[in-house]
Amino acid sequence: MKPYLLGITGGIGSGKSSVSRLLASVCGAPLVDVDQCCRQLLEVGQPGWQALRERFGDRFLLADGQLDRVGLRERLFADPAVRREVDALLHPLAREAMHRAVMRHDVPLVLVEIPLLYEAGWQDEVDGVLVVSARPGAQCCRVMRRDGVSRRSAARAIAAQMDLGEKARQADWVIDNSGSWAEVREQTAALGRQLAARFSPRADQESA
Repeated sequence: MKPYLLGITGGIGSGKSSVSRLLASVCGAPLVDVDQCCRQLLEVGQPGWQALRERFGDRFLLADGQLDRVGLRERLFADPAVRREVDALLHPLAREAMHRAVMRHDVPLVLVEIPLLYEAGWQDEVDGVLVVSARPGAQCCRVMRRDGVSRRSAARAIAAQMDLGEKARQADWVIDNSGSWAEVREQTAALGRQLAARFSPRADQESA
């Protein structure tokens, strides 16, 4: 049986990873992290690394052959044309890796954290979407603290993504992560209980 895929997305600094982990623990569903899939694809010799090297040569490689992730990220934010090229190379590989990871789980519900779900046009890859939202000021402060970057760099990273309010309007569920962690935990726990009830083995048996 194909599992129900709940795509979890948001914006940079919205706290989607923390919410994803908490939601998985509450509802008991496995969590697939597409960012982790991409990191593996970009290890030396892996398909993503090979695709970038074939297109850009050593331009985004360090002396030891590892990908210069910081340099590549800066270039993607600064140059939309390069971003489109890289997306065209990596998105199909990431999609395949995501589905391979999902298929390892024989369960009714799988959570899939997809940071750029809307930007990549992956809405049809999942059955429902949860957006983790936050005010722009909160996003900016989190990115500055997490990445050690200036406010200008953080704002540029946020602006490079689709408007978070628009993502929320298109979503099936929204969790607002602008306030305290206690408030976020309460929202997430409520959704987790709802999902656990809907996708429990008993619920599957009753609907059969």
